[in-house]
Amino acid sequence: MSCRNPFELPDRLETSLQAVLAFWQGLRRGQNGMPFGDDLLLPQLSELPGKLFLLAVFAPPERFRIEFLNSALPAAATGKFLDELPPSTEFAFLRAQASATLEAAAPTLLRLTDSSGDSFSRLLLPMWGNGQVSMILGAL
Repeated sequence: MSCRNPFELPDRLETSLQAVLAFWQGLRRGQNGMPFGDDLLLPQLSELPGKLFLLAVFAPPERFRIEFLNSALPAAATGKFLDELPPSTEFAFLRAQASATLEAAAPTLLRLTDSSGDSFSRLLLPMWGNGQVSMILGAL
């Protein structure tokens, strides 16, 4: 029995997240379900809207390291594993969502509300490499 992805994408996304999803879909080769990580070039990310980041995936044990943050996110987190970061709004529940993205091998979306009542969405998009999901593109 398989379970439904708890972070499944809705029918409609915010405009900026839809642009990132369309970019990710455009990177796919042929009928592949996800693009290869080596098809992504960092300069391409500067052309996309929103707050973007890349996570490197390590397993076993399962760990995620921030490889890239665009200028809208705190640069001090670059190169750190998620379990080394202090709690923050942008990265709240990111390990859980990244694990679900890895397990589902499919895009995931998490909607969160911060302490001030403002809400935002975070999109995670898996990328293939070395026979497994090796990278995750994220957008806020």
